[in-house]
Amino acid sequence: MNLLKKRTIFWIFALALIFSAFSPVIDWGFFAHRRINRLAVFTLPIDLIPFYKKHIDYLTDNAVGPDKRRYAVATEGIRHYIDLDVWGTFPFKMLPRSRVEASRSYTEILVLNEQKDSIKLFGQQMELRRDGSLILKGNNFQQFFGRDSLFIDQEDYDRFFYEKIYNPLYEKEWPIDCAILKNYFDRYDFVLPCDKAIAVDTFVEHGVLPYNLVRLQGNLTRAMEAMDSDLILRLSADMGHYIGDAHVPLHTTSNYNGYQTDQIGIHAFWETRLPELFADEQFDYFVGQASYIEDPVSYYWEIVLNSHSLVADVLKIEKELSRNYPKDQQDCFVARGTGAMQNIPCEAYAEKYHLLLDGQVEQQMRAAIKAVGDAWYTAWINAGQPDLSRAHREKATTEDEKEEEMLEKTFFLGKILGRKH
Repeated sequence: MNLLKKRTIFWIFALALIFSAFSPVIDWGFFAHRRINRLAVFTLPIDLIPFYKKHIDYLTDNAVGPDKRRYAVATEGIRHYIDLDVWGTFPFKMLPRSRVEASRSYTEILVLNEQKDSIKLFGQQMELRRDGSLILKGNNFQQFFGRDSLFIDQEDYDRFFYEKIYNPLYEKEWPIDCAILKNYFDRYDFVLPCDKAIAVDTFVEHGVLPYNLVRLQGNLTRAMEAMDSDLILRLSADMGHYIGDAHVPLHTTSNYNGYQTDQIGIHAFWETRLPELFADEQFDYFVGQASYIEDPVSYYWEIVLNSHSLVADVLKIEKELSRNYPKDQQDCFVARGTGAMQNIPCEAYAEKYHLLLDGQVEQQMRAAIKAVGDAWYTAWINAGQPDLSRAHREKATTEDEKEEEMLEKTFFLGKILGRKH
């Protein structure tokens, strides 16, 4: 091979690597998220399907909206996953199923006095006694309170937390007024020296996916009650996205992209490469009619728990395959999206992995389609089965257009806020 040819090939591969580095990687792929939302429409009953079918293109196109927001909103990323393995071993029975309870259990208040001494209050500093009281203890209690621990009433603290401390916005830190804390401890005849206070939620950084789905379920019901067509469509599209994510096993583990097992890239391999290759010709999308969700909390938790039960096979099967498959035939440069070259699993290698998974990706995609239909249908039932044909979608406002333009710009720049999940 002459020198010119060698240099030409070198620059082709170099440019391919550069373009692939700046090409955003999207959960489930744009392809799968859009297909899940689109096909969910056809699970709906005769009285509901006309509204959703009329707006099927909107629901399809906006199925990827939450992924775009990850490039613009710092608290968006944690809504797409939950690291269940952080909280113990399967089946995680002790993990709070309520978002408020989880926040109460894992939110600590960092207090500084005028001398800049610090103390942590509440959260993991509390222990529950059999009589229903809470023991509050930790480092520097002697310095702040003149004793090693305090006893507080659980019900009283629960009310106080919900009314004065709880932050539903999934922020990791937020300021707390010292006066609020001083008034609380006055009830127990303790003086709290406080110059500055910050609440720190140690739970949210590990993901809030099932909690977010329960919240959105209620929001969609209220949007239908109000006959707010714009909000119904936006929430429906968003719910479809998050429900799709909940069916991806690697959205339920801290080893979400194989970093802990030397399998970097497996996330996109499972959720993007396999559906794009095989969903058109091999998947069966007949999932039946949408069903009513009796208990949304249990329903959405069951989804993520089932997805998490598949994590071991997702990792183990690919690991064993990679050991026995020719190394130089595992990754190939392929043009994707706008034509940018990306180094991704070769088609033959992907097909082998797909066969060894024995229909797992198809099974999860089918379950996601059915679950999205269930969510939309349940919101409609809970709203009193309104005639949504009377709800009209207004034209996009200038602010809506500006927001969409901003999302497109930040997405194009390709810098995710938060971890790249």
